[in-house]
Amino acid sequence: MIVSVLQENLANCLNHVTKAVDSNPPLPVLANVLLETEDSRLKISATNLEMSISVWIGAKVEQSGSITLPARTLSEYVNMLSRERVDMRLDAATHTMQMRCGIQTSTIRGIDADEFPPINHNETPDLQLEGETLREMILQTAFAAAREQNRPILTGVYLQLDGNTMTMAAADGYRLAVRTAEISESFGERRDMVVPARTMSEIARIVEDDEEVGLALPNQRNSVTFFAPNVLVSSQLLDGRFPDFASIIPRSFVTSTVMYTNDLLAVCQRAEIFARDNANSASLSVKPALNPGEPAEVLIVGKSAERGDSEGMLDATAEGEALDISFNIKYLIDVLRVIKEERVIFQSNGPENPGVLKPENRDDFIHVVMPMSK
Repeated sequence: MIVSVLQENLANCLNHVTKAVDSNPPLPVLANVLLETEDSRLKISATNLEMSISVWIGAKVEQSGSITLPARTLSEYVNMLSRERVDMRLDAATHTMQMRCGIQTSTIRGIDADEFPPINHNETPDLQLEGETLREMILQTAFAAAREQNRPILTGVYLQLDGNTMTMAAADGYRLAVRTAEISESFGERRDMVVPARTMSEIARIVEDDEEVGLALPNQRNSVTFFAPNVLVSSQLLDGRFPDFASIIPRSFVTSTVMYTNDLLAVCQRAEIFARDNANSASLSVKPALNPGEPAEVLIVGKSAERGDSEGMLDATAEGEALDISFNIKYLIDVLRVIKEERVIFQSNGPENPGVLKPENRDDFIHVVMPMSK
């Protein structure tokens, strides 16, 4: 195997595929990435047996071949090279890759490519999605997925296709994020699946807004594949039934408040500094205006018994009853960071009931967060 590539392209490629390499893999070869030549391109792949990523980059191929190399070592070394051509020559007898970039040289020991597990990407997509829409939907839901494995199904993002409507949802037992969008291609029969949140986050990181992304739906291997330009990401689906999230979304409210998104985010971030010592619990108080034409008041308070407190006041528009409720302030910050609209609506049925956050004048994104006891 003798191949030459540009350092910048190789570094970007490794940055993508190494996200599929676990820190403590069950097999030594899974700590490696697979390098293979294909015509005038170099294909680099990685897998953790649940998620697989393959990336193709242009290359000058003098002799075809394949090898697996340690992912971390290769990535760190390539990122330290200058932006020049990287020449790689494989000694097949010793499974050693000789690398040269400018005057810099190195050798990296690998493992035979035959020991790398086969990566089975689905061959063709079933429908095309707009990159901007897909990326935004993932960013507005995946953050709410569970991190712990107590309920494995909650570590994924629920994905539903029904006609021209695509729905994504994620929940961790304390919060719920739901986003819907109209897609250009109509998908007849309703399909439901739960994709690991880790996979979805990688898709959002890889996809560019101006690209189209293909989606191959589950087959006999119970996996999905996303097709981006020169990148394929495949993932096993999670087994189990995702909770009926529609039933926990409140339909009526006794308090409704409209605030500027960036102002609310800034106040919550200041409160979070002190709320860390109190299990991230911070209070949100709403006082509707006493007289017509006057602004309502919203007060966000984060307290620390040892370090002090932060009180942030916001002007707002409010209807209904006064409210004093506590939330995990990090949950509010997470959702406010992914709302692009200028103003946000907060609604509640009282301090013992879930609160709802959503962009003003939009019904395609809703975030439900459970209250904390005072």
